[in-house]
Amino acid sequence: MLRYLFKRLLVNIPTLLAILVTVFVLINMAPGDPVDAFVPPSTALTAEQKETLRRELGLDKTPPERFLRWVGQVARGDLGYRYKDGAPVLDEIASRIAPTLMLAFAGLSGGSLLGIALGIAAARRYNSKTDHALSIFAYLALSSPVFLLGILGMYLFSLKLGWFPTGGYSDPGSGGPLRTLYYLALPATVLSVQFVAILMRYTRAGLLEVLTQDYVRTARAKGLSARAVTLRHAFPNALIPIVTVIGANLSALIGGAVFIETVFSWPGLGMLFLDGIESRDYPLIMGIALFMAIAILLLNMLTDVIYAWIDPRISLK
Repeated sequence: MLRYLFKRLLVNIPTLLAILVTVFVLINMAPGDPVDAFVPPSTALTAEQKETLRRELGLDKTPPERFLRWVGQVARGDLGYRYKDGAPVLDEIASRIAPTLMLAFAGLSGGSLLGIALGIAAARRYNSKTDHALSIFAYLALSSPVFLLGILGMYLFSLKLGWFPTGGYSDPGSGGPLRTLYYLALPATVLSVQFVAILMRYTRAGLLEVLTQDYVRTARAKGLSARAVTLRHAFPNALIPIVTVIGANLSALIGGAVFIETVFSWPGLGMLFLDGIESRDYPLIMGIALFMAIAILLLNMLTDVIYAWIDPRISLK
């Protein structure tokens, strides 16, 4: 196990570098000068002052030199400082991790439970009205952009029905867990809608394939109930594609959180990332990209380990 994890870490290092190089190239291709992005319009700077500021920020170096310098800082545990206000990037990220993890975990856990439950229901009622209705829901959910679902959810459940707030965040330590859930419910639900649809379709397809196997027919012939056959015999053997879908869509959940946090004013990494893009704050953008890339790669490694735990036939060797 440890040998396998060590090999995966070595393999992920080039992948991580490729992701960071891609992000760095893209932000440097964006038009405009970062100095103009964070200096207030009311402040008139001369060409000499701008050049001095560029030297202080290291923007006078070539892109490869700046990237290598940033990698050297990261190796020492230093993510640099924001162009906008000089705040340490590591502290800025640390202050926003908790809300993002809370939102992502709520969307992942709730979406997984609901998606699997709906997939089992659709498979057990194959070609029925329930199955057709769930298929239509999946089609509509997958066809709708995340930001559109967020706007529609806010309009219906916040503005019209008044069930949830239109946005904001409540710290569990100050407002209590119930108030936190009150603010978390709507954005987490909207975030998980597409995930529920994808997981439901794969659960349904996996179960329908397993339910035609000989051992399932044997279990039915023994007189076991349909519920016992599905949950005790068929479902465990359909877990591999389900876990694959969950692992493959973790990055989509994290990416969707950027839009959801913007729509619902959720103070997480998504809002911070958007602020960094608007102000052309290179150190902040690279720091968040590094954190998200590491998180996704580690979660993919965890998915492989879960494979071996679910199915003993799979060897990590």
